[in-house]
Amino acid sequence: MERRAVLVNGWRPATVVAAEMETQTARTLRLRLPDRGRVLPGQHIDIRLTAEDGYQAVRSYSIAAATGDDLLETTVEELEDGEVSPYLVYDLQVGDQVEVRGPIGRWFVWRPNEQNPVQLIAGGSGVVPLMSMIREHEHASSQAPFRLFYSLRTPASRYYAQELESLVASERLRVDYVYTRQAPELSTRPAGRPDIGEFAAALIPVDLDPQVRVCGPTAFVEQYAQWLLDLGYPAANIRTERFGG
Repeated sequence: MERRAVLVNGWRPATVVAAEMETQTARTLRLRLPDRGRVLPGQHIDIRLTAEDGYQAVRSYSIAAATGDDLLETTVEELEDGEVSPYLVYDLQVGDQVEVRGPIGRWFVWRPNEQNPVQLIAGGSGVVPLMSMIREHEHASSQAPFRLFYSLRTPASRYYAQELESLVASERLRVDYVYTRQAPELSTRPAGRPDIGEFAAALIPVDLDPQVRVCGPTAFVEQYAQWLLDLGYPAANIRTERFGG
């Protein structure tokens, strides 16, 4: 998930220690960031690239995982006409360094000591910070019920497919997929956007007082956040993060 960011102080070099394609247009990067500090699920980092002529470009990317004392993972989706994402997806090599600031942000996070059920709602690459929450939920052996509503265009654009399937099989996570342009073979649901009734049927019921995290493109977040309010979910329980214009 790429967002524009403002130039800030506190930049440090981070080394790429692993990289693999998540989809045909998205790549997961593992970065070694010494003295990283504590990372809360849902935070992000800023990445800055500097050209030979001194031109700098900065983008923010959600953290997908934090392991050990100094490792971070993020998944970057190539954006058409993007300045930074094509380089990170196709050109950056293991052993290369980028400048990083962070982790940043405390509003959108989930903390493993929270016991309320958690309803996650992702649009496309908006699943990245939600995946950090899912992974921390597993690492902490949290007993808080977790559920993910994941809207995406096609099966080929799905992130973290095998990991999510494993969690579903273990009954540690429920995932409701909605494919808007192309449904998988043998799917009983045709491709298309859901209506509020289908959406409501996939959610943790409001009377269980779930915490809700919504992340995706701006229009997606605005639509689903409004539906949540229409369905009676308290505004205080809903936190959103969006990207795009």
